[in-house]
Amino acid sequence: MYYQLHFRSKICSFPFFSFLSCKPHNCISYISFSQIPDDNPDLQIFPSLPSELVSPSNVITQSKFSRNDHFPYKTKHSELPETNDVVLSNKKITSYIRCGDLDSALRVFESMKVKTVITWNSILAGFSRKPGYIEEARQLFDKIPEPNVVSYNTMLACYMRNSDIQASRNFFDQMPVKDVASWNTMISGFSQNGLMAEAEELFRAMPVRNEVTWNAMVAGYVESGELESALELFKEAPVKGVIARTAIVTGYMRSGNVEMAEKMFREMQERSMVTWNTMISGYIENGRAEDGMKLFKKMMASVVKANDSTLSSLLLGCSNLSALKLGKQVHQHVMKSPLYLDMTVGTSLISMYSKCGVLEDAWKLFLEMPRKDVVTWNAMISGYAQHGESKKALRLFDEMRSKGIKPDWITFVGVLSACNHAGFVNHGIQYFEQMQNNYRIKPKPDHYTCMVDLLGRAGKLNEAVDLITKMHFKPHISLFGALLGACRIHRNLEVAEFAAKNLLRLEPTNAAGYVQLANVYAAKNHWEGVSIVRKSMKENKVIKTPGYSWMEVGRVIHEFRSGDRLHPDLESIHMKLKDLEKKMKVAGYVPDLDSSLHDVAEEQKAQLLLWHSEKLAIAFGLIKLPPGMPIRIFKNLRVCGDCHQATKVISAIENREIIVRDTTRFHHFKNGVCSCGDYW
Repeated sequence: MYYQLHFRSKICSFPFFSFLSCKPHNCISYISFSQIPDDNPDLQIFPSLPSELVSPSNVITQSKFSRNDHFPYKTKHSELPETNDVVLSNKKITSYIRCGDLDSALRVFESMKVKTVITWNSILAGFSRKPGYIEEARQLFDKIPEPNVVSYNTMLACYMRNSDIQASRNFFDQMPVKDVASWNTMISGFSQNGLMAEAEELFRAMPVRNEVTWNAMVAGYVESGELESALELFKEAPVKGVIARTAIVTGYMRSGNVEMAEKMFREMQERSMVTWNTMISGYIENGRAEDGMKLFKKMMASVVKANDSTLSSLLLGCSNLSALKLGKQVHQHVMKSPLYLDMTVGTSLISMYSKCGVLEDAWKLFLEMPRKDVVTWNAMISGYAQHGESKKALRLFDEMRSKGIKPDWITFVGVLSACNHAGFVNHGIQYFEQMQNNYRIKPKPDHYTCMVDLLGRAGKLNEAVDLITKMHFKPHISLFGALLGACRIHRNLEVAEFAAKNLLRLEPTNAAGYVQLANVYAAKNHWEGVSIVRKSMKENKVIKTPGYSWMEVGRVIHEFRSGDRLHPDLESIHMKLKDLEKKMKVAGYVPDLDSSLHDVAEEQKAQLLLWHSEKLAIAFGLIKLPPGMPIRIFKNLRVCGDCHQATKVISAIENREIIVRDTTRFHHFKNGVCSCGDYW
């Protein structure tokens, strides 16, 4: 059993600088004080402190904190009676903060007659954990009568959490006292933001380093794509713990060096959940999904149990590889584990089934999920949109809003895609305006691409160009690609040349730009233009991405390329195609010669079209799969007009459902009809 690599995409990464926002069970925190410990934040940094939380030296007699005294944060409930039990109150505050209930923590804080520095630090930590509360945190910090190093470190972490790098550096430079955690906060913050030169400068100047320091630097270089620098520093590190080793595994996997990642993994005496997740996702990224599944089974048998990140990574790999059987295996494991009710895993399963072409199973899962967040709704809406079930997608969007779930920008990408695939131009324009006016969501490049494609494919090319010129940011490649694709449909050479010129100015080696322009020239029988495009491609050393299709048969992924001469079953595939060609012609099929860019005789064009990758895959599926079983094919390029027409005819004469996923959507062919309604 094996899974071939068809394309590489970033499947999943496990961030090493997750102290800013992470779940404790699957992320690594470099900064210990950024999370509230079991007792109090000060004991986390200074374990030598006595267990008594209150001593004469750290008790601060303070009048009740006034919420109106230049401090804008207000609690939602009435105040509690005043209390003198500092130890109990501090524990309550810590408990509330760890649960994310800042309001309740503040009510306890305000009821306290006596507050210690621990009290203030706990509340400050609560604000520091909430993005966007930096102003409130700073006002609270300025009110601490006698701030200690933990107070300063917590405020510093708050600046970093809000990505205010310059303010963090200024605050760090002004700190009257610094400990190792202070330096680690700055180094981790710089590293997380890709500022490795600044991180290294602090690293070299740091008076005392600990393992956290080395981990932050090694992981920072990995995250920045500087594997060699990470390896050099890793060799210098006095202690090579699980975090640093996991970072190196990540670096090897991202660079495609699976063997070295495996070697490092084998040598590790201790492995965390993140280590296992990194290896599994790395296998999938590198097209070795079956190895990822094997390692997942080993993980299940070890003391480390899979979490939602593990399963989501596996399922995303199944989606990108279109490995339905592997995805079903993961689903079986989910059903046997406590994670079967996990919302993240459930959403990943919905996405996997949608992207593998089994929309009905995705919908069943959606209905069965007891809890759904906006990501879950987005997955189902996008699934419907991608399969051309546009009306269902829009009805689901209305249902989502009726249940009080606020759509985000990704929701509207799915909604606009649904309008695009169905040609609902007016609806698309309305939703685009609603997104901005009703939900205050600024359009992102993906929204504009949907709108340009929607307008362009509907023949409104001038409106599409006008939208591009009025954008509030510089147009990007995909916009001109969408416009160029619309020009191919409507054979508009003038706009095509405009789109191609702008696309190739942004990316001179973009093969799709040349090919799309050549398509428009070919459709107009402008063979001199095709020749000029090809000459330009040669001069710029542009390599056209070859068209290929793949399908899963018996847990083996079979790949087919146009004009394939390597597949072991090629002889029987060609015989099947010849037989199909005769039946198709009897059924009225006529090759769409405009789909061939070659300036050759019509008979030769027809032969070249017959050997397109998806036709080879369909013939193979008809040979290998039992009657009645749907044929699921996946393609790296957009389906051409001739293959689309031929697949419709084959679905009728063979009485077989054929499902094809290209780069933009799914096509469900059945009884001579396609779900796209010939609009794609």
